[in-house]
Amino acid sequence: MPGENLSRDEARERAELLTVDGYEVALDLRSAVGEPDGGDEAGPRTFRSQTTIRFRAARAGASSFADLVAPSVNAVTLNGKDLDPAAVFDGTRIALEELADGENVLVVDAQCAYSRTGEGMHRFVDPEDGEVYLYTQYEPADARRVFANFEQPDLKAPYRFEVTAPEGWQVWSNGAQESQEGEVHRFARTLPISTYITAVVAGPYHYVSDHYTRTFDDGSKLEVPLGAMCRKGLAPHFDADDVFRITRQGLDFFHDHFDYPYPFGKYDQAFVPEYNLGAMENPGLVTFREEYIYRGKVTSASYERRANVILHEMAHMWFGDLVTMQWWDDLWLKESFADFMGTFSMVEATRFTDGWITFANNRKAWAYRADQLPSTHPVTADIRDLEDAKLNFDGITYAKGASVLKQLVAYVGREAFLEGARRYFERHAYGNTRLGDLLAVLAETSGRDMTAWSRAWLQTAGVNVLTPVVTYDDEGRVAELSVVQEAAASHPELRPHRVAVGLYRLSPEGELVRYARAGTDVAGERTVVAELAGSERPDLVLVNDDDLTYCKVRFDEVSLATLREHLGDITDPLARALCWSALWNLTRDAVLPAREFVSLVLTHAGRESDIGVLQMLHAWARSALVHYAAPAWREEGGRALAGGALAELRRAEPGSEHQLTWARFFAAAAASDADFRLLGELLDGSAVIDGLDVDQELRWAFLFPLVSHGRAGEAAVDAELGRDDTASGKRHHVRCLASRPSAAVKAQAWAAVVESDKLSNALVGATIAGFGQPSQRELLAPYTASYFEAIERVWDERSIQIGMDVVKGLFPGLQDDPATLTATDAWLTSHPDAAPALRRLVLEARDDLARALRGQERDAAA
Repeated sequence: MPGENLSRDEARERAELLTVDGYEVALDLRSAVGEPDGGDEAGPRTFRSQTTIRFRAARAGASSFADLVAPSVNAVTLNGKDLDPAAVFDGTRIALEELADGENVLVVDAQCAYSRTGEGMHRFVDPEDGEVYLYTQYEPADARRVFANFEQPDLKAPYRFEVTAPEGWQVWSNGAQESQEGEVHRFARTLPISTYITAVVAGPYHYVSDHYTRTFDDGSKLEVPLGAMCRKGLAPHFDADDVFRITRQGLDFFHDHFDYPYPFGKYDQAFVPEYNLGAMENPGLVTFREEYIYRGKVTSASYERRANVILHEMAHMWFGDLVTMQWWDDLWLKESFADFMGTFSMVEATRFTDGWITFANNRKAWAYRADQLPSTHPVTADIRDLEDAKLNFDGITYAKGASVLKQLVAYVGREAFLEGARRYFERHAYGNTRLGDLLAVLAETSGRDMTAWSRAWLQTAGVNVLTPVVTYDDEGRVAELSVVQEAAASHPELRPHRVAVGLYRLSPEGELVRYARAGTDVAGERTVVAELAGSERPDLVLVNDDDLTYCKVRFDEVSLATLREHLGDITDPLARALCWSALWNLTRDAVLPAREFVSLVLTHAGRESDIGVLQMLHAWARSALVHYAAPAWREEGGRALAGGALAELRRAEPGSEHQLTWARFFAAAAASDADFRLLGELLDGSAVIDGLDVDQELRWAFLFPLVSHGRAGEAAVDAELGRDDTASGKRHHVRCLASRPSAAVKAQAWAAVVESDKLSNALVGATIAGFGQPSQRELLAPYTASYFEAIERVWDERSIQIGMDVVKGLFPGLQDDPATLTATDAWLTSHPDAAPALRRLVLEARDDLARALRGQERDAAA
C-alpha cells in the first residue's frame, strides 16, 4: 500500500462504493498525564482509541480500506468477524475485504500516538506550571491519527464522541456535552460533517461563556451558547469580551445575508498552544493559535487581524462545513469564500471599517508572490493527492481566490452574489460540491453566463499587468487614456477586468487628491477609457483605483515621478496603499531599484496613518535590503534604514501605536554600535523614550538583535527567560539562542532540527527562525551542501508539516549568489523522482532566490 498518502483516484473509487452512516468514537486520554508506560525510551506516548463505523457498500464482496495512522492496533472486527491486525493493518490503512451488500460495521481498537508536531492529538506541557493541554488538528487528513475513519471530505457522517479524561479536566468536542460520569464525557451526535473538521480539546483550560440570540422574521429564535478558552497562564491577558463582541457581530452579519441559521448548536473558540495554522473551522469548536491572545501592547492591526480570522472561520460554518468541497481540487470553494467573507463582514459589521486597505496591501501581496512562482496554479487546482493538498493552502487558494470573488461581486452585483450563496446553501446543505455547482446558482441569480468568467479567472493561472498610457492635446488635456494589459509568456491569458481608473493632482495645499474617476471593463491588450478624455492633465494616474480587480499595476513616468515626491501626500488611504503595493511589485520585478524603494519608505512612511500598511512597509523595506539590494550597498542602506527608524521613533506621538511600530522596526533594523547601545539601555532602564512601555514582548524584540549581532550572550538570554518562564518565553529563548553568531551554535541548532525529532513543532519553528540571520551569511555558507544532502531524508522521515518547515525554513536563500542556484538546479536534476511536493518547495525557493539576484543586479546598476 502507498503509505500515508491518498490519491484523488482512490478517494473517488471509495466514495462510489461507500456511504457512511455514522461514527462512535471513544478516546481514553488519561495517559496524557504522568509518566508514560515504559518510560521515555518506550516509544511514543499513546492513548486508546476505539471506533465503531457504520457504513453501506454498493456491492457485495467488494474491497476497500479504512485509514488509521497509529503505532499499534489491538483489535479489528468487521461485521462481527475478528480480523488479525497484523494481517490487515499496515501502519496507515486497514484492509477491508468481502464487504456486505448493505450495512457494514467496522470496530477498531487502537493505540494512537500523541503528537508534538501539531498534527493529530497534540500534547503540550506548559513550562510555567507543568499542566498538560490537548487539542486536535486534522486538515487535510490527520483525523486518522486519532481514530480510524474514511479520511476524505466527501464521506460525511454524524459523529458521537466519548472522552475519558484525567480527573479535573474539562473536555469539548463539536457537539455539546450531554453527560459526565466521573472521568467520562459524552457529547451530542453531530450533524453530517467531514472527518477533517471533527475536534476534541481537553485539559485544565480557562473557560469563559456567553450567549447569542437571534430572532428571525417569523418570530422563531436561535439560541447559540458561546464559549472561549485558553491556557490558565494566558487567562490574565485574555480579552474574551472582544472575542465575543466580534463573534456576535459576525453571527448577525451572516444571518442577515445568508438566510440560513447557524446549524451546529454551540460556538466554542479555543486558543491553543503550538498551533501550526492561524485557525481551523471545526464546527462548534473553532481552534486558534494562542498568539491571538496578546501578552503585551499591540497595535490595532493585531486586533483587526484577529477579528478577520474569527470571521473567516465563522464564514466556514457555511462555506466548508455545511457545504463542503468534494475533493481538495475545489479547496477554493471554502477558503477563497472565507477569505473574502472575512474581510467583507469585518468591514460592514465591526469597528474595523478599513479592512479592505489591509486586504489590498497585505493579503494580495501574498497572492501576487504565489501567482508568479513556477508552482502557480489556477484557483481551481489539480490536486492529485494529499501531499498536493497540503501545499495548496497557499496565497492563490486564499488571497487570489478572495480577490477574484471581490471582482465577481463587481461583475455580477452584490445582491446577485449573495442570493447565489443563499441558493447554494439551501441546495447543497450537508453535501459536497464542485465548481459547477456554484457557477450554476450564480448564473441563475445574475443572469450571466459564468463559463467564460470562470475559465479566465478560476481555471487559468498567472497575474496580469495593467499600465496606463496617456496622450495629451495641445491644451494639456487628456486626449486619450488607454489601459494596456500584459501577461507573462508562461501564462498568457488576458482576462476581463472591471476596474476604476483614478486621476489625481496636487492641490494648492500640497495634497494629492482624486479629481476624476471612471469605471471601465478592460478586455484584451488595449482598452480606451473614453470617459476620461478631455480631463485636465493629472499628476498621477492610478489604474485599479478602489482595488476592484486582481492585477499588478504599473505607472507612467509622470505618475512615478509624482510618487517619488508626493506619495505621502495622497489623502485617500486605500489609494496610498495601492501605490505602495504597486511600487513593491516593481521592486520585486527588478524594475525599481531596491535602494529607491528603501528611500521611498524613509521619505514617506513616517506620514502613513494606517498602522497595518506601515507594518507592511517596514517588512518590505527589510526584505528590499536583505534580498534585493546590491550587496555592496547593504551596509549603507542598513545604516540609513536604522537611522530613519530611530528618527521616526523619537518623532512619534508618545504612547501611540505608531511609536510602538517604529520601536519594533528600529530593533529589527539596528545596525551600528550606537543602535545596539540604545537597545541595551532601553532594556536595562538607563534610557527612556517618553511614552514607550518596554513590556515583556518588547523586551524580547530588543534583546534578539543584541544576541544575533553578538552584543549579548547566553547568560542574558537565560536571565530574560527567568523573567518570562512561560511557553512564549521559551520560544523566544530558543530563537535567541539559535541566533548567536557562532559556528558551534549553528551546528547545534542544525542538529536539533534536522537530525533529531525531539523538538515540538513550535520549537522547530523557533530554532529555524533564529538559525538564519542576514548578518551571518558567511557563518551559514557551509550549510548549503548539508541542506541538499538532508532534505529528501527529512521529507521521508518526518511529518508533512515538519518537512515543510525544514525545507522552506532552511533553504540557503541568504547565500545569494549564482552558485546556490547551480546547487539547487543540480539537486533538482539529480532527484527527478523525489516527492512532487518536495520538488515544488525547492522550485519555489529557487525562484525566490533567482528573483532576488535579478533585483540585486538592477539595484547595482542604479
